[in-house]
Amino acid sequence: MLKEPISITALSSISALGESLAEVWQSYNQNDHFLSEALIGEEKVWVSQLPETIKLKIKDLRHSDAKYKHLDDSVLFAIHAARKAIESAGWEKGANFGINIGSSRGATSLFEKYHEEFLRDGKSATLSSPTTTLGNISSWVAHDLKSKGPEISHSITCSTALHAVLNAVAWIQSGMTDQFLVGGSEAPLTPFTIAQMQALKVYSREKGNYPCLAMDLDKNQNTMVLGEAAGLACLEKGVKKNALALIEGIGYATEPLEHSVSISTDAQCFQDSMKMALGNLEPSEVDAVVMHAPGTIKGDQTEFNAIQKVFGHTVPFLTTNKWKLGHTFGASGLLSLEMAVLMMQNQEYIASPFYGNEKQSRPIKKVLVNAVGFGGNAVSILLKRPDDQ
Repeated sequence: MLKEPISITALSSISALGESLAEVWQSYNQNDHFLSEALIGEEKVWVSQLPETIKLKIKDLRHSDAKYKHLDDSVLFAIHAARKAIESAGWEKGANFGINIGSSRGATSLFEKYHEEFLRDGKSATLSSPTTTLGNISSWVAHDLKSKGPEISHSITCSTALHAVLNAVAWIQSGMTDQFLVGGSEAPLTPFTIAQMQALKVYSREKGNYPCLAMDLDKNQNTMVLGEAAGLACLEKGVKKNALALIEGIGYATEPLEHSVSISTDAQCFQDSMKMALGNLEPSEVDAVVMHAPGTIKGDQTEFNAIQKVFGHTVPFLTTNKWKLGHTFGASGLLSLEMAVLMMQNQEYIASPFYGNEKQSRPIKKVLVNAVGFGGNAVSILLKRPDDQ
């Protein structure tokens, strides 16, 4: 549990679900998924794409400044979402706030383009190095917002965005800064990235109504679907009047490595991270868990096993959003956090179509959000509704 709560004063995302909180909430209340088939390279696969309206805004952003012309989509996604985030929080451009925006894959499209040119021509383009470094995202957002605080980039695969939250909490609690813009951005819909997931035999080949069977504990094949997105949050010290939610607890743990992509049967890393986030709180006080649940057989089942170990007979409402918008890698944890906040704000449980929760009537006051990356880098964030002080 934190020494004092930290307020989430703004959330901003772009994904297949839309870009405003109202639009995203409306999408969550639809029973349909937002996955579609697309030609990636020479193969048609399931993906989660940004709506055309958002793609046009990203295109306009690219052409709005000559310096932005050569940036990767992952950077442009973050810049667009960051502008909306600070506007919503009431932060001014040029103010003193930190930035920590990560990515699992980074500049995938540009990297593949430059590498293909290198194989063809035997030499590299002038901008190939500066535009494909991982530090691109936070540094360009800092440039765009003219911020004066620290700017940090990292990649901890699928738990990247929630690790950014952890880092910001540490900075704020240390007294080194009072405000941090955090999150993740991902543009992974490229031939090589898709091929890597197919090589791991985790990518969906489903032909039914639901391409991604996240939280279907009876599935007999892996059903991960990749999606493009950015998700950001503004964090501020203490309890703010405009808080959307409060961060009450944080947890993290790393699985002892047996394999670079596997975690134990009962996901010890998740057990440890959830227990740390809960602190002395009784598990029965948690109303819902937004699971990582990537749609793979082992990933979904091991996290579920860990939740049973931690919560025992008081397992709360369980849900995930990956059946609806796919796995957005480094951005996914922040989109899960956004889902949790929206459920608390609207006092409505949003279920997965594959897992049968008991009917819920209790208010949604506390929600636990999980994320984990390859190799078992787990993070759990405990949120609470701001009016429950």
